[in-house]
Amino acid sequence: MSVFKSKCRWRFSFNRIVNGQRIRATKLLPQGWTAQQADDFDKKESAKIYSQFALGVNETPLIDQAVLLYIQNRCPHLKYGEGVIRQLEADHQHYTGKLLTQLTDVSISIRKENVSEATKRNRIAYIRAACRYAYKHHNLGDSDPASRLTMPKVNNQRHVYIERKDMLKIAKVADRRVRPYIRIAFYSGMRMGEIFKATIQDDCFYLGTTKNGQPRLVPIHSKILSAAKKYIPVNIGKWTLHKYYTRAKKLTGYDNVTFHDLRHSTASAMINSGVDLYTVGAVLGHIDPTSTKRYAHLSTSTLADAIRKIG
Repeated sequence: MSVFKSKCRWRFSFNRIVNGQRIRATKLLPQGWTAQQADDFDKKESAKIYSQFALGVNETPLIDQAVLLYIQNRCPHLKYGEGVIRQLEADHQHYTGKLLTQLTDVSISIRKENVSEATKRNRIAYIRAACRYAYKHHNLGDSDPASRLTMPKVNNQRHVYIERKDMLKIAKVADRRVRPYIRIAFYSGMRMGEIFKATIQDDCFYLGTTKNGQPRLVPIHSKILSAAKKYIPVNIGKWTLHKYYTRAKKLTGYDNVTFHDLRHSTASAMINSGVDLYTVGAVLGHIDPTSTKRYAHLSTSTLADAIRKIG
């Protein structure tokens, strides 16, 4: 029997050698299932896995096969592999029994759920990644199963900006351990992850590896020079910074201002002081100019000055 109780719910777990391969699969069964229901599921699911792998790849491979291969061979090497496995298990009802060529039908099924478009996109992306992995690395299927798949469009651009006085209100009530990092974020435009990786070289923040894969130097503003030299490298954890920043912003009524919005506010402050978009992008470390264009609407005064110079 491959089912057992896990936190008051039955869990199916398959971990056996089939046709010379180690096959692993796991699924948390619905709450309220009886031992008999769990046992029936175990027999049915185990038989399906055996039929898929003991007899070799079917002429019409299933998405289940792709997901099993992905969980077994790829997820252990992913940074957030355990989370990906949990989400693939949770979406089992959408793709079980579906052919690899029916990936679009799976996408349509997930899109009908009452969750955000970003969540739908992420969930579909995990299944798409599993199908592509199985096709490219295990020759499952005759063509890329995701070649005709259209992903949900998500607008991730945020337009939340605060001024220096607002930032200081948040920093004032924040725990003293995170207060300097709130100021550093506002005066440097660095992402949280970059702050944690930064070192100091010649009165500049040095970022050896950034999100864009390139090193960069960020000049240190005079208002945070002493704090930077004292608190960089960072001596607290990301969880601590996030926890106490969240608490401080709520106490001051800035619930919708994320830590990353301090970076957007850096861009806003520079543009409002007449700095051009190209320079703003250089400070923030944007390689693609389109990343900086989200701030274009803030530079209307600069554009107006340019128009007035005509003639």
